[in-house]
Amino acid sequence: MRKILEIQVNSVSLEGEIVLPDDAHGLVIFSHGSGSSRFSPRNNFVAQQLQRRGIGTFLFDLLTESEDKDYSQRFNIELLSDRLVDVTEQIIKLPEIKSLPIGYFGASTGAASALLRLHFYETKSVR
Repeated sequence: MRKILEIQVNSVSLEGEIVLPDDAHGLVIFSHGSGSSRFSPRNNFVAQQLQRRGIGTFLFDLLTESEDKDYSQRFNIELLSDRLVDVTEQIIKLPEIKSLPIGYFGASTGAASALLRLHFYETKSVR
């Protein structure tokens, strides 16, 4: 399965691509760092390597195009993490994803948002 998803998070729409190999045994959600996007050649290379090994990927942008132009938004870790939480909560409701373990891949501010997200879930005992 390969499809473009548009996910509503509060007042913005975030677009991303989900790829699930046949018999996927996990899903990695990419949390992009400052100035990066779902079109990054490096992130796409990593995603392809995961897909070859039976792991699904979801590459999306944590910021809209206009938000990304505001340099300070790229370093708003709380905003990025909140969006990652919201997107994750919507992704895990998809029938194809429900039973899959979820992992994260990120660097720079993307890694920081993923770690903050992990802390949120550990303290809230969600999933």
